[in-house]
Amino acid sequence: MSTPAKGATKKEKKKPIPVKTSLNNPYNIGWSDLLQKQHKHLILDTLKEKLSATGLRKERVSRFRDWGSRRRSRKKASKPTEEQNPASEPAESVQTPEPGWTNLALRKQLAIGINEVTKGLERNELSLVLVCNSVTPAHMTSHLIPLSKTRSVPACQVPGLSGSLSELLGLKCVLALGFRRGSEEFENTVRAITPMVPQLPVAWIQTDSTPTTKEKRTEIGQKRKLEELSSDASPLVLQPLKVKKIIPNPTKIRKPKLKKQKKVV
Repeated sequence: MSTPAKGATKKEKKKPIPVKTSLNNPYNIGWSDLLQKQHKHLILDTLKEKLSATGLRKERVSRFRDWGSRRRSRKKASKPTEEQNPASEPAESVQTPEPGWTNLALRKQLAIGINEVTKGLERNELSLVLVCNSVTPAHMTSHLIPLSKTRSVPACQVPGLSGSLSELLGLKCVLALGFRRGSEEFENTVRAITPMVPQLPVAWIQTDSTPTTKEKRTEIGQKRKLEELSSDASPLVLQPLKVKKIIPNPTKIRKPKLKKQKKVV
């Protein structure tokens, strides 16, 4: 009998725990609160009055009942009885309007939901964005902050937005609502809500008060030296990205695999 050699071989060495490295944003992105508490009620009341006046609503019909009636009508049409006239159409086969929005033209002037609002901001088609605070997890709407800031679109978080508008529109929830540019029906609504929207806190984007490069060139001229440009640089200081190491399932108990020793005769 041969005894196993002392010391662990390469295969018997303990495998290291897999670690995933990621780069995290050093800035804290979050929605700023409304300027005054009464602005919440003013925004919700303005939206309710406008939507109730337009009558925009999505009508829902049970799909199971609709599917059953179509199936019965097809059977009757394929197997007509002696009493029925095969040339005449059955009563249930009359075309009924499909369930949907009451006014499709008004629906196209709005962007409802996080996905539609995101696409509208990417295409620069929105003039105002409202987000509900009941979104879980919260990072589902955090990407709308830099998108709205770069497009110069006023955006804010309104508490109770989904609970106030979901029943009125006939939807389960309204987590985000956007108004498209050039919408004649909601133009007054956008004008009334925009002054109550606070500025978005985005650290790496300069505010609107800072002069642009075109304004600097007109004031000073095109023959400005590089030293003067460096002295008038923006006070914004960029922070380095943070490297974070993540261990998947750290509480898992990893037992070493037992290997069977082969008997040598």
